Amino acid sequence: MTIRFMERKDWTNWQSPPGGTGNEFDNAEIGALAHLYRGEVYRSTIWRTRLDNTTNWSVVTLGIALSVTYASRTASPLPLLLVGILISMFLILEARRYRYFNVWRARCRWIETNFYAPMLFRSTRPEPGEWQDILGKDYMTPEYHIGFWRAMGRRLRRNYMWIFSFQALAYVGKVVIDPEPVATLSEFLTRMAVGPIPGIFIFCFGVVFHGGWIALSVWTYLLDKRKHARKAGVGGMG
Repeated sequence: MTIRFMERKDWTNWQSPPGGTGNEFDNAEIGALAHLYRGEVYRSTIWRTRLDNTTNWSVVTLGIALSVTYASRTASPLPLLLVGILISMFLILEARRYRYFNVWRARCRWIETNFYAPMLFRSTRPEPGEWQDILGKDYMTPEYHIGFWRAMGRRLRRNYMWIFSFQALAYVGKVVIDPEPVATLSEFLTRMAVGPIPGIFIFCFGVVFHGGWIALSVWTYLLDKRKHARKAGVGGMG
């Protein structure tokens, strides 16, 4: 037991020499890596399905809010405000799930680009290199390849920016046209009032709410570009 623990500890602290360990795969190891790749594809597919679930929940809840709000000309636009909070919670859940999904996705892409692609280009066995050590370290000491905010920014840019945009347009449209088209800006702000909360406060909250999502998407986009300028190492896998 002590020997096995020390071996694992040594591998955990393994420092790759320049160019990698240089171990070339034999036929049996190539077959094992193929099965490993299939397993990683399966896990990424499962987590991709879980990502789609939260997106579907967001679309369905927004659809329910739209149905309630536009059911009649006198219906309150409040459901469209409240659904924004619910969609934000779904986005947080999806960002957490994306961090898990990204682990399996990154491993699949790493094997594809460093093992299968060279094999297809040259019709020979891929050359050994540092990519083997990077993948091995990722299995020995697994970790997220992407931070929470970057994950949230990615999901926001891919899906949720359209959901939030549709929610904002639907809310403004309801305030503008029902029960009668607004004539002045002051009337528009008056209609936005919710109970004792004045309309100007709701308007400012909406600007901050959606402006914050825009700022987050831009900031994480720039952060992604800076992070992926470095291709080597585990950080390049994400």
